Amino acid sequence: MSNAEDREPIVVSDEALELHHSALMIDGHNDLPWEIRTKGSSDFSKIDIAQPQPRLQTDLPRAREGGLKCQFWSVWVPAELDGTGKALATTLEQIELVKLMVDRYPGDLELALTSDDIERIAGEGKIASLIGVEGGHCIEESLSTLRRLHELGARYMTLTHGNTISWADSGTDKPQHGGLTEFGKEVIREMNRLGMMVDISHVSVEVMHQALDTSTAPVIFSHSSSRAVADHPRNVPDDVLERLKEKDGVVMVNFFSAFVVPAAADNYAATFQIRRDLEAEGADEETIERKQREYRRANRMPRGSIHDLLDHIDHIAEVAGIEHVGIGSDFDGVSVLPEGLEDVACYPRITQGLLDRGYTPEEIRGVLGGNLLRVMRKVEAAKE
Repeated sequence: MSNAEDREPIVVSDEALELHHSALMIDGHNDLPWEIRTKGSSDFSKIDIAQPQPRLQTDLPRAREGGLKCQFWSVWVPAELDGTGKALATTLEQIELVKLMVDRYPGDLELALTSDDIERIAGEGKIASLIGVEGGHCIEESLSTLRRLHELGARYMTLTHGNTISWADSGTDKPQHGGLTEFGKEVIREMNRLGMMVDISHVSVEVMHQALDTSTAPVIFSHSSSRAVADHPRNVPDDVLERLKEKDGVVMVNFFSAFVVPAAADNYAATFQIRRDLEAEGADEETIERKQREYRRANRMPRGSIHDLLDHIDHIAEVAGIEHVGIGSDFDGVSVLPEGLEDVACYPRITQGLLDRGYTPEEIRGVLGGNLLRVMRKVEAAKE
């Protein structure tokens, strides 16, 4: 970690800007599609991202300013749709929304399906756009549905979201299976066969280990950080980082203050404890949410700063190696962001911060995108 006196706001130098804009900047996770759905009725004439959108963390002008070359767009749908018969249909709507977005802004975006596509599209000056499915509830317990999502363009799937599902335990819900069921392992094997990246953000530690045991290809954390730095179950413990190195995977660090800033992780955990306590007392959902709101108003989550994120990169690099670190912001999926990381224009500050901490240009290029590209190539090469 840097010394306290080194934690002033980062000022980006010409050297850092040149390095940053020459690198392949890949962000592993952005939730803009759901924001467009909920705030703009899935209509880009209501929220035109070619224009500045101050209500959002993402728009095309700021993405260009931030040097973004490749984005995995999350097609997340609420975990509460699990078992309702609506999870898949809603996911398909979100996939169509991503494709609509790409079609609407052809000068800025192009759909990518392979690692070669990413390099080609970025080389043509556009943002390579990929689809990431967030939550295995979307496949509705069907391998054929998994194959269908892959055919429609999904290039990774996060095995769970916030809730435990019928075949995998979530890291933020009660475990039911001791990790993965046999069907859960079959899902991983099928993803390997398809050349689809296995994403183990959100899952329990047991699932992390079992996924590493089961997968024949490298796995990813599309938007997680280090549990040793900020003790939150969404983050990755050191024993998993050590195994991830052996598997040649990558952790794409998440920007959400609750996962990055130690005091914010404690604050966030307190709100979950309120829910658990009230559920045990039989309180209804309205009461639970009201009590959580009251706690948040009285106990504002500390934002922290970009230096907190850099601490995570330092720790993951120390345990697993800098070649196993990437960027997975979670922009437009989180409510509180560290100072210096407010939106997609801010990526160059990471480059400057890494230069300040002594990383080489080659190592920084890896963090910004090269490491994820390496993993994706290996996943593609391993498919049947």
